[in-house]
Amino acid sequence: MNIARLAARVAVGAVATALATTAVAVPAAQAGTKKPLGTKSLAQVLLADQSGFDHNPRDFDVLTKAVLAVLEAKPDSPVKVLTDGTVALTAFIPNDGAFQRLVQDLTDAYPRLPSESAAFTAVAGLGIDTVENVLLYHVVPGATIDRKAAVKADGAELTTALGPTIEVDVRHYRHYKQVRLVDADTDDRNPRVVAFDVNKGNKQIAHAIDRVLRPVDLD
Repeated sequence: MNIARLAARVAVGAVATALATTAVAVPAAQAGTKKPLGTKSLAQVLLADQSGFDHNPRDFDVLTKAVLAVLEAKPDSPVKVLTDGTVALTAFIPNDGAFQRLVQDLTDAYPRLPSESAAFTAVAGLGIDTVENVLLYHVVPGATIDRKAAVKADGAELTTALGPTIEVDVRHYRHYKQVRLVDADTDDRNPRVVAFDVNKGNKQIAHAIDRVLRPVDLD
């Protein structure tokens, strides 16, 4: 699968939906919480890291640059919701390692992962519309789904801001529960949540994942 083919596949029929009312079949998050949820946006969290491209695969430099690139090109993009902390949503945010692995898969650049800078360049090469659609596939509007709710949501179908759904797959191990997300690509490994509750206590919450969710089956 090459970069051009991915761009074409994602773009076909992918239209961003309104970020209004979305039914999310998961247990109610934050139930019984006395303290109101804050309004710090996820964009504020991402922009707080000023390190830029580095050698830390667990932060979000590529994602941050991708969001900024979309908003620069399309100021009214639905991705802008990430800057409005008054709007409840849950985002599954790929870390830098996730984007590096995606580009490695698409370019067959084995065995070495591309640098973060090279990964962003490859992602940006998909085109702004495709990058926008991929980002929206990682956002579940209308609900603040924290870790407590997520680990109880096995089998839930989450409607993304792009329109298509992702499925929650909770694996039970002896000492912990692992949350995976089933996307539209049936052949590749499903992303795992590797860090929960980024921006905890706010209406916009995120969980870090180790693979990029794919809104189409890349074969």
